[in-house]
Amino acid sequence: MDIRNLCGNNRTMPPPEPIDRIRWPFALLAYLSVGLALVGVFLPGIPTVPFLLLAAWAADRGSRRLHDWIHNHRHLGPPLRQWQEQRAITSRAKATAVTLMTASWLIMVWRTDTLWVPVVTGLLFIAVGSYLLSRPTPT
Repeated sequence: MDIRNLCGNNRTMPPPEPIDRIRWPFALLAYLSVGLALVGVFLPGIPTVPFLLLAAWAADRGSRRLHDWIHNHRHLGPPLRQWQEQRAITSRAKATAVTLMTASWLIMVWRTDTLWVPVVTGLLFIAVGSYLLSRPTPT
């Protein structure tokens, strides 16, 4: 039995949009990612841009309000727009990322007793650094 018939309303109602059922996980992921990105602004070693990109992607699917806030934010908006429009990363961001990866790797070599951890991490850092350095600088 249809609930609309019980209420005396026989008009057909449009079905709910399927996206409404799955919006909250995206919104939660977006807010969590923004929080981690903001922490990364102040704490060295915590990446900001990857969390910001994840937040923008998730907010687009979960929270239009957060999506608009991120894109219009004075500090977070420009690098996000540069990435989305040009797939570009600033020279400062590239230098910071490569410097921090190098410092992290050197500390790991110094503090780790096994050989495989610095080797695997070094290969990963080389791949990430190569990708970052291959991105254009924003115009």
